[in-house]
Amino acid sequence: MAEKKFVEEITSMEDDFAQWYTDVVKKAELTGYTQVKGFMVIKPAGYAIWENIQHELDRRFKETGVENVYLPCLIPESLLNKEKEHVEGFAPEVAWVTYGGTQQLEERMCVRPTSETLFSDFYAKDVHSYRDLPRLYNQWCSVVRWEKTTRPFLRSREFLWQEGHTIHATAKEAEDRTTQMLNLYADFLEQFLAIPVVRGQKTEKEKFAGAVATYTVEALMHDGKALQCGTSHNFGDGFARAYGIQFVDKDNTQKYVYQTSWGMTTRLIGAIIMVHGDNSGLKLPPLVAPVQVMVIPVQQKKEGVLDKAEELKRVLTSAGIRARLDDADKSPGWKFSDQEMRGIPVRVEIGPKDIEKGQCVIVRRDTREKIVAPLEGIADKVKEVLDQIQHDMYENARARRDAMTYTATTKEEFTEIANTKPGFIKAMWCGDVACENAIKDELGGVTSRCIPFRQEHLSDTCVWCGRPAKKMVYWGKAY
Repeated sequence: MAEKKFVEEITSMEDDFAQWYTDVVKKAELTGYTQVKGFMVIKPAGYAIWENIQHELDRRFKETGVENVYLPCLIPESLLNKEKEHVEGFAPEVAWVTYGGTQQLEERMCVRPTSETLFSDFYAKDVHSYRDLPRLYNQWCSVVRWEKTTRPFLRSREFLWQEGHTIHATAKEAEDRTTQMLNLYADFLEQFLAIPVVRGQKTEKEKFAGAVATYTVEALMHDGKALQCGTSHNFGDGFARAYGIQFVDKDNTQKYVYQTSWGMTTRLIGAIIMVHGDNSGLKLPPLVAPVQVMVIPVQQKKEGVLDKAEELKRVLTSAGIRARLDDADKSPGWKFSDQEMRGIPVRVEIGPKDIEKGQCVIVRRDTREKIVAPLEGIADKVKEVLDQIQHDMYENARARRDAMTYTATTKEEFTEIANTKPGFIKAMWCGDVACENAIKDELGGVTSRCIPFRQEHLSDTCVWCGRPAKKMVYWGKAY
């Protein structure tokens, strides 16, 4: 009964998806609550996932020439106010510091919601010549945004992220870097996290405050809601003019730089949960999983079983597989449920009969398939299974995403799909923000997710107003 209750403590995602998500986060011990409302403790199991995300992203960034820096967490109000559109976009979410110790500050400081202003001020002092360009910087840090409603990983008042900030001599170089980083994000999501995405551009209404253009990668969660997983912004020379970032070019004239920024956050952990998880709990793609294999001894009190399980773990670890041994004094059934809840991609069971036969049992977390494998060459077999799981998890997520992507060519069709079927809706749009606002207001929060790079011609007219269409857009409800 105790083993059954362990799984029953997770609400079914079909009954209440939001509660299922909260249950998984809690049971898998990814986060904890604090005395500071809206802020979260990221526990070791959650932080280990973030470390793997961070390590892989950082490696990919550096391959493109990016270097890491660190800037202050406080921004003077006067500095923030230099770029009007930017500050207006963040004003409702800014947290202010007004005292330093017991002394009231002469000028209040905001806790960084993002660092465009600080990087701009820094670059204005640090760049003088075309020889100084480009500057390709990134920082790993936390930011604070005073969100009204919070949910672990998806929306908290403080979250961890990376923010890249680059400056370039020409508009083309800035645009090339903006799209390069967006594609890097998309590849990372698909290859490393097994999350299929739609790559595209945000509408004028949805773009980042102060940007010329914002590009995005959008993923679809199990419940049919979209999640923006990463963005890349081209700022043109707007920030450069506001903050005086100039350089002497080859023709000996003063010019303004062109700027980009791009970021991914701990929200990605929420995406992993909601794309891959099931009613048994978390389901981690092998590449990002902190523990890839849990070795579970069966009848571990019998002579030689624990020793053999320990030896098996050592063999796997020495082959570069992230493996652990569960030697807790609990039943195998409880351990199986615990391993599944925590999303560990593979468990390897070994008991007295297996030892006699020189074998073990490999169990896949994603399909629960059991594979009897000889102990000889076991590391290679486990690696093969892990590779297959990574591939299959991506393909399954893509098939589910595609099955929940619909096409609408009339207002009636668009409305019916929006009201009855969760998922993406592909539809033509005239480009008018009035139509975009009307869709959101009349269809219960349906928003433009992106104008995909891969355009399809579905019809000649806007799905909402009937005027000539300019672009095909992905629409949907989002987190």
